[in-house]
Amino acid sequence: MGLAASPRNTPASTLDSVIQRVKAGSRTWVKLGVPERLALLEELSRGYMAIAEQSVRAACEAKGIDPNSSVAGEEWLAGPMVVVRNLRLLATSLRDIQQYGVPRIPASRLRTLADGRLAARIYPMDALEGMLLPRNEGEVHFLPGVTAANLPEHQASFYRKPHDGRLCAVLGAGNVNSIPPADCLYKLFVEGAACVLKMNPVNAYLGPFLEQAFAPLVRLDVFAVVYGGAEEGAALVGHPAVDEIHITGSDKTHDALVWGPPGPESDARRARNEPLLRKPFTSELGNISPVVVVPGPYSEGELRFQAENIAGMVVNNASFNCNSAKLLVQPKGWGTRSRVVDAVAASLGKAAVRRAYYPGAEQRWRQFTEGRAHLRKLGHAHEGELPYALIADVDPGHPEDRVFHHEPWCTVLSETGLPGGDDPVSFLASAVAFLNEKVWGTLNATLVVHPSSLKDPAVSAAVEKAIRELRYGTVAVNTWPAAGYALVSLPWGGHPSSTPRDIQSGLGWVHNTLMLEQVEKSVLRAPLTNLMAPPWVPGHRGARELGTRLVDFERAPSWLKLPGVAAAALRR
Repeated sequence: MGLAASPRNTPASTLDSVIQRVKAGSRTWVKLGVPERLALLEELSRGYMAIAEQSVRAACEAKGIDPNSSVAGEEWLAGPMVVVRNLRLLATSLRDIQQYGVPRIPASRLRTLADGRLAARIYPMDALEGMLLPRNEGEVHFLPGVTAANLPEHQASFYRKPHDGRLCAVLGAGNVNSIPPADCLYKLFVEGAACVLKMNPVNAYLGPFLEQAFAPLVRLDVFAVVYGGAEEGAALVGHPAVDEIHITGSDKTHDALVWGPPGPESDARRARNEPLLRKPFTSELGNISPVVVVPGPYSEGELRFQAENIAGMVVNNASFNCNSAKLLVQPKGWGTRSRVVDAVAASLGKAAVRRAYYPGAEQRWRQFTEGRAHLRKLGHAHEGELPYALIADVDPGHPEDRVFHHEPWCTVLSETGLPGGDDPVSFLASAVAFLNEKVWGTLNATLVVHPSSLKDPAVSAAVEKAIRELRYGTVAVNTWPAAGYALVSLPWGGHPSSTPRDIQSGLGWVHNTLMLEQVEKSVLRAPLTNLMAPPWVPGHRGARELGTRLVDFERAPSWLKLPGVAAAALRR
């Protein structure tokens, strides 16, 4: 089999036997003790390390990346690093469950928000971990009713009150190779459900690697991989032995499964709230990810640092990320607005143009760019590639514009100016209302805020209010929310305000290695600039070495490994 060869679709008869076998295994899985689960996690980690390099090479071949280039660092960081870290943190939580009954969060890490709700700071958990993202902090905001006193009652329910065995059909994502294994690890080790994973046709080549790495779970009949497209996916989720579904993908796929194919009948079912599919359903379905630049006294160096940060949010993985920056939001009358746009354009112009490996990308790119008055095309694209497109000055008074309600899923970044000038407080209020009411998606948003602005108590209060009120599952300050995805300890998913009838970015959480429940959002804060540029900035020369070193670090963290990690991170 070639590196990026894809297995054949799973026949219907085989699919049925796989489902029945894993359903039977699910009843044994719930009875497995914590020591046995810990031993399994160690075996899985060794297994994943064994296929890490091969799987990265397969992804590079499929995406048109030289596996020895710095760009290959994307695949190391978003693939093996995330999965190996996930396995390690799950083991840490299971050891806590052995000792304390739930994953431990010291009282010193809890605080009460201005609206009375509980928040828990969970990154970094120790000084060594804090060296991975220096001066970054991650916390979780809970829904009303969770308190410091009852927090343990909202953790690790499966381990306190196990169910009788459940089978989850997981429809895997085709873009980022850590998503399918991480989704299954969450269902298996946090919620206690056995998994049948259907690979997305775009990255079906990953399936055999997962079967090899997760062979201990395959032997226990609690994990299996199947292959195919929409027909096989529908057969899997509709099978009577399947208890629940998790999908990372398109809201269109979700709606077709839940409400039926688009048309009057589907609309009528939705209006009556009578779904075709009545099984429990969790999902992560994409986003028009906004970056809100709050006016402040930015220097040229600070603007350049954040422009490269934003450009990296667009460029990474050829922009086929649900958390790729897609909408830049600024005050219309702010004097620095055009400098921000120019700086982002300059950084995009220096980035390598990438293969548009995801089906339909060229058509979507044209739908967004044709006829645009303020379009900048950046980078010289050859056949099969797409240039970066920056669409400036989109009128926020026309909310029907597709940039506000359709995720581009290609190399397009739009920019809009909301009415107002350089007052951060009034701008933040209007930006929150605009994003919550006019822009599709609930997955993640970024605020860029100058530290000098935060010294003003009114601005600081307005920023905290915006973080609380933004209806997104992750809100990041001065960094890419994808860093929260990669940390794995922070819950990842759409804001819980979504409903099956208006699913937006989906419902439910993954990652979440501390097994938290009643979560409202994750918040990640970073400094405006840092000594080490983020590894996702265009042209980061040390990204590949950083990726391989971080995989080794996450397998067995040690202070002795940090100098090598730091040296790679500094090779900007």
